[in-house]
Amino acid sequence: MLNRVIQQFGLQVQSINEVEDSHSSTVYKCTLSNGENVFLKIPYTKLKCQREAEAYDILKGRISIPDMLGYWSGDEECPGAFLLSELKGKPLSLMASPLAAFQVGVLQAEMHTISPVAGKKLNAIQNEFADWSNFIEKQFYSFAEDVSLVLDAHLYQKSIEKFEKMKNQLPAPDGPSFVHMDFRPANIIVDDNRVSGLIDFESVRFGSTEMDFTKLYRDFLRFDSSLHNAYRDGYNSIRPLIDLESVLPFYRFMDAFNSIGWCKRRGIKKNALFLEENVASLKKFIH
Repeated sequence: MLNRVIQQFGLQVQSINEVEDSHSSTVYKCTLSNGENVFLKIPYTKLKCQREAEAYDILKGRISIPDMLGYWSGDEECPGAFLLSELKGKPLSLMASPLAAFQVGVLQAEMHTISPVAGKKLNAIQNEFADWSNFIEKQFYSFAEDVSLVLDAHLYQKSIEKFEKMKNQLPAPDGPSFVHMDFRPANIIVDDNRVSGLIDFESVRFGSTEMDFTKLYRDFLRFDSSLHNAYRDGYNSIRPLIDLESVLPFYRFMDAFNSIGWCKRRGIKKNALFLEENVASLKKFIH
């Protein structure tokens, strides 16, 4: 499939390396014969491909993202592919400065200021805001069958009860906003103290901002209060940050539960460490 995509874009490739930490799509970093680096991205499904294409159209000129140098809508064998420019830098890490954390807050807040445009029809990006509670429920229970095959019956039942109880205690949703749904360090590119931009738009929706803080908190914010405070200041410089303490426990619990289901779908052996981490996290919320 890779060779077909390379031919589709007419690339003269010097070297190809698969990008790690791309959990859903397949991504390759290609050095062209002229020395330029570009990225080839093959999304996991056709819907995800269409969603990403629409996201590039919505976000262009609004927040920093790679340039889409080429797009192929695919065929029966390939869901589609993107040819993308390189954002200078590396994924966000815990070695980041408070200045970079501030800019991460600005980036996310700028994204959250983007609302659905009245009369603009989208085929792949759904607006879930009006029925947000039902959307959350569907997300959770879509993984429940997979989770039931991994957890013992007692822990599974306690998880279901916990979800129903916590869901009813959520505040009114904040939005409708453009939400990334996978806003984590691997998708935020930083060059020294400057945020170069954001990548990976396969899961985006219009919905409540409250769901979009979970993975950033899980993988970045909770480890260093100075970074957390700088991030908050950056976000608040663009729009008011919601009361994270009132929503994070629920969404962190839901993230752990859904991630267990994701591991079952994508292969328990292949994702053994991620599965172990999320089962441990889930137990902390239950006990």
